[in-house]
Amino acid sequence: MTQTSPHRDTAPPTTDAEERPTLLAFLDYLREAVIAKARGLTEQQARTPGVPSGTSILGLVKHLTAAERYWFVRSFAGEDIGPVDLGMELGGDDSADDLIAAYRAAVARSNALVEACDDLRRPCARPAGAANVVRSLRWVLVHMIEETARHAGHADILREQAAGAVGR
Repeated sequence: MTQTSPHRDTAPPTTDAEERPTLLAFLDYLREAVIAKARGLTEQQARTPGVPSGTSILGLVKHLTAAERYWFVRSFAGEDIGPVDLGMELGGDDSADDLIAAYRAAVARSNALVEACDDLRRPCARPAGAANVVRSLRWVLVHMIEETARHAGHADILREQAAGAVGR
């Protein structure tokens, strides 16, 4: 039997102002949707893959943390942060609390970099992605909205499989 989520569905942001706050509001909305799906599960439920590829809710959180660091810190800001593992495999020491805290820290860093930039057309400091090209900060923001939205949908399905909860 399907249960309803203890979380009320949250409507998308109503921001329709300048470009930067609108893009960040939608990205933050999606980030919080992923975190909401990871909260309230047992460690086993959050770690258990729901599909043959091995994807779990915590694996998604770990991947999105790395994606934030890869695109905003390494590519846009040009910081040398070493190799970034975009995989979803969990280590034995990875806990829900630690992974969510790391995600929140990566999000805060990403948002600070976006807020400090005066022009979304500014090119990234490094080429990145499969095409290994230099993108603009605007492109990175839109890409991360797309990436996070896709994985938020995956998290919806995995949460329903793990705990029977639907909705945000």
